[in-house]
Amino acid sequence: MKDLVETARDVRVNDFVIKIGNVNGTGSASANGLLMKSIFRMGVPVVGKNLFPSNIQGLPTWYEIRLTKDGYMARSGEVDLLVAMNAETYAKDLADVSPGGYLLYDSTWPRPDLHERPDVTAIGVPLARLCNAEFDNARTRVLMKNMAYVGAVAGLTGLDIAVIRGLVEEMFGTKAHLIDANMKAIELGLTYVREEFGEPLPLKVEAMDGTAGHVMIDGNTAAALGCVYAGATFGAWYPITPSTSLMDGYKAFCEKLRVDAQTGKKNFCIIQAEDELASIGMVIGAGWNGARAFTPTSGPGISLMSEFIGFAYYGEVPCVLFDVQRAGPSTGLPTRTQQCDLLLAAYASHGDTKHICVFPADPKECFEMAVASFDLAERFQTPVFFMTDLDIGMNDWMVPELDWDDSYVPDRGKVLNAEELETIERFYRYEDRDGDAIPYRTLPGEHPKGAYFTRGSGHNWKGGYTEDSAEYKEVLDRLTRKWESAADAVPGPVIIQSEQPAEAAIISLGGCDGAVREALDRLAGEGIHLDYLRVRGFPFCAEVDAFIEAHDTVYVVEQNRDAQLRTLLINETRAEKAQLISVLDYAGMAANPAFVVEGIHAHRASKEASS
Repeated sequence: MKDLVETARDVRVNDFVIKIGNVNGTGSASANGLLMKSIFRMGVPVVGKNLFPSNIQGLPTWYEIRLTKDGYMARSGEVDLLVAMNAETYAKDLADVSPGGYLLYDSTWPRPDLHERPDVTAIGVPLARLCNAEFDNARTRVLMKNMAYVGAVAGLTGLDIAVIRGLVEEMFGTKAHLIDANMKAIELGLTYVREEFGEPLPLKVEAMDGTAGHVMIDGNTAAALGCVYAGATFGAWYPITPSTSLMDGYKAFCEKLRVDAQTGKKNFCIIQAEDELASIGMVIGAGWNGARAFTPTSGPGISLMSEFIGFAYYGEVPCVLFDVQRAGPSTGLPTRTQQCDLLLAAYASHGDTKHICVFPADPKECFEMAVASFDLAERFQTPVFFMTDLDIGMNDWMVPELDWDDSYVPDRGKVLNAEELETIERFYRYEDRDGDAIPYRTLPGEHPKGAYFTRGSGHNWKGGYTEDSAEYKEVLDRLTRKWESAADAVPGPVIIQSEQPAEAAIISLGGCDGAVREALDRLAGEGIHLDYLRVRGFPFCAEVDAFIEAHDTVYVVEQNRDAQLRTLLINETRAEKAQLISVLDYAGMAANPAFVVEGIHAHRASKEASS
């Protein structure tokens, strides 16, 4: 491969991708996070994507850092500098590098099998040798080798070492020996590349003011914080990737914010159940008792919870289910991302069921929509599905600082207190007294008049058991009306109108948003102008219908094989099948704009060929 000094390339400032290939279990996450946060601290917008295996350790793992001065939030699909720390994946790592890019590898050992690519520059840094000379403990040497490549990348790209040191000091607090050890390793890599290669690469990090008013946070942490702010006091779950960290976050926040300073009493309850069936049963019981209750899970958990979900729907018990979607079916790919539970959630359980769903696109919306989900669950007395995915839930995102309105009052819905019960002659749990399809509920022990029996079997509006067809149908019809009325209460869609007359439109949701927005800019640069609507709630409101009717062609962009959002739009709006053109990506990777652009080009080419 070419020597570094022979590289001739235009300088790119704050607009390139670093990818690190390593082995799971070697402690690389801290080093990778340090790199990304250092870039963020320099004011450069940044995106971090983690690709990790589902075993504990030993398999390959990759971390991708995109510097994006224009503020794009999607994975780019390009790799400009690849740090290859896993000898077993050298061939794959080299193949991933974009033409004209760079491969940094540990040259401690000769690599005669390092494949030649004349359009890629190989940079050898003896990371292991440098660390072995300075550190005695075997485990320390492995960990410090990761910090050494942080220093090497800093030297090659111009990262501010003072910013890195500040973050290291934050990481280790008062543990001076750990600060010194990590900084020594970082200096080893930094000094080596400066002495051996002199000038940095034409991939430069320069301080800018693109991150002011923003934070780095993952969706699971943001959603957990939303649960606390919403007033949720009960959570039950069975651990499952990629949702477990949501409950971990909730527990950590509650231990800081929900413990009485005087008595030490905890005013929250978290239970790790023996399985998903038990967890949703506990959540329904807590919701029936008046607690704001939730469970975090993923597709396999929703499958197991199905019968209980139907009970909560039919018995009209509020609860929130956080579905952090992963690739299926069955066990599928537990550490890959998809949007493949849309139909499962919308119609969960046997029989005629329809559920309220919300679709956040980033961690800020995870915080906000977590609060909204509890309000919706209690207002409509029903399960609410909070539909996120692994990319949103587990990756760090740069988002505007989270806002909170201290005047917020939870919407508890129609709950009769003792005084109100005293004034009525008789309470019937499923009576539609107001004509809005939402009955009144009571909480246990509030008043003898408020007692009722919750049935998962056939019941009439009085709450009594029935097998009468007309009474059964009356309840089902009211449930339908109640669900339909939620269309105006769920988060409304985000609509972006093209600056030029649009020839077609895009509808998408969730984690596809960043890729779609960047694709819109790319397509506009080619003279292809499109309007865009991002769905944020189900049932769909009238704006979704109107948007579809205003366009002859609507591209439906989503991350699953079976076009599940398109199916929902066909089922629940007036859209014609021929109007809705699927653009699908279901490989399990975070969405990037290329698949959107290529999908639209493919349809346009097919349409032109057939005309």
